[in-house]
Amino acid sequence: MKHLLINLSLLTLFSMSGQTPCTNGMAGEYPCNGYDLQSFISYDEMDAFEGSDSWGWTDPQTGKEYAIMGLNNGTAFIDISNPTAPIYVGKMITTNGYLDSGQIWRDIKVYDNHAFVVSEISDHGMQVFDLTRLRNVSNPPQNFEEDALYQEFGSCHNIVINEDSGYAYGVGTQTYNGGPHFIDISNPTNPTPAGGYGDDSYSHDAQVVTYSGPDSEHLGKEILIGSNANQIAIVDITNKNNPISLSTISYSNVGYTHQGWFTEDQRYFIVGDEVDELNIGFNTRTIIFDFEDLDNPSFHFEYEGPTEAIDHNGYVKGDFYYLSNYRAGMRVLDISDIENGVMTEVGFFDTYPESNSANFNGAWNVYPYFASGNILISDIERGFFLVRDPSLTQEDISVSNFEIAPNPAKKNITITSSNKPIKSIEIFNILGQRVLNETFDPTKSKQININSLYSGMYLIKINTQITKRLIVK
Repeated sequence: MKHLLINLSLLTLFSMSGQTPCTNGMAGEYPCNGYDLQSFISYDEMDAFEGSDSWGWTDPQTGKEYAIMGLNNGTAFIDISNPTAPIYVGKMITTNGYLDSGQIWRDIKVYDNHAFVVSEISDHGMQVFDLTRLRNVSNPPQNFEEDALYQEFGSCHNIVINEDSGYAYGVGTQTYNGGPHFIDISNPTNPTPAGGYGDDSYSHDAQVVTYSGPDSEHLGKEILIGSNANQIAIVDITNKNNPISLSTISYSNVGYTHQGWFTEDQRYFIVGDEVDELNIGFNTRTIIFDFEDLDNPSFHFEYEGPTEAIDHNGYVKGDFYYLSNYRAGMRVLDISDIENGVMTEVGFFDTYPESNSANFNGAWNVYPYFASGNILISDIERGFFLVRDPSLTQEDISVSNFEIAPNPAKKNITITSSNKPIKSIEIFNILGQRVLNETFDPTKSKQININSLYSGMYLIKINTQITKRLIVK
């Protein structure tokens, strides 16, 4: 019995470990540069054996941050409001409890306080889960069932959401030749089909934005950029009944065009090819396109990383590109000089210390959009990792000279300063997209109209440096 208790204690310590600083290039057993390990939860603790995609949610009522992770047998919810002592709240079980060991992954996005989950299990459909239910879990962990199930498709590789329009897009389904399947999710628990687009063949992944980039011809339109296995497709999907192909573009030495993401100004599109490292022999290769003209996109340059590892998913937040790099873990690239063809690695956290070779192990996804600065990494074999740049200050400590009122707010906010003049205000949504940008003569008080913003969590950047949270009701 004594040995059993000792073994159980060791398992608990391993499963839910607390903060481990990055010291001399290591955070415990994990190679690192510039990122501390805040906490870790193993799949054993979540009653699973493997994981996949991940996303995040911030409760607009409480400000609590939650990690959402795809498991082989469901979708996990983790309260990270105390980042060094996370709480595994529970999991939403797979549709109808059905498991398919050959299709273990899930893909997840969030809209209007609901999680939307798809899988390549043949009859999975799209699960919808009301995330506000997590507020009332008194005895975690617990199992949950979905609040709604969309069954206009079964198997689906990934789900894409444009929060501005209230539409979701299933890609890699058995419908529309594997192209995007349109879903109206304006009422999250009553998703309804809204057409689709199949003219550019199978779409593996995509990003959909309400366009605000440099091409004035398309301002305000809903634009889909599809990563379509052997090319990038740019499609105007404003009119769901009449999608319009604007252009396609490919690149040399195509392996498998996997996933891409816009820079915040929507000028450049950063693309990862999933198998070029394995099949052709590159070090991690990232391809950058210039989308100044959506009808005539152009190749800009290629970035080659320091390892042989395969790149998977990458996301932009500010001047940084956060890449899940399989066996090389999370890599962080400075893209502030992308216009001049420069990307520079400035940090990493390696969740797979055994090797950086080209294979399908390690970091599946990285989610960098929590206002706290904590970053979620979902590792295929090991579990949940939460990391953080220790140089970041606690935002509400550094911004004590600025106040926002009211907060939460619905129509207008007033930002006041007790000493430093306010010169500019930017507002970003939880995906890191800038939704408002104002510059003006220096003032100690500035009123901003937020009536056009959807309810949820936002970040306000004051004078390009100081950041505060804003809750829009």
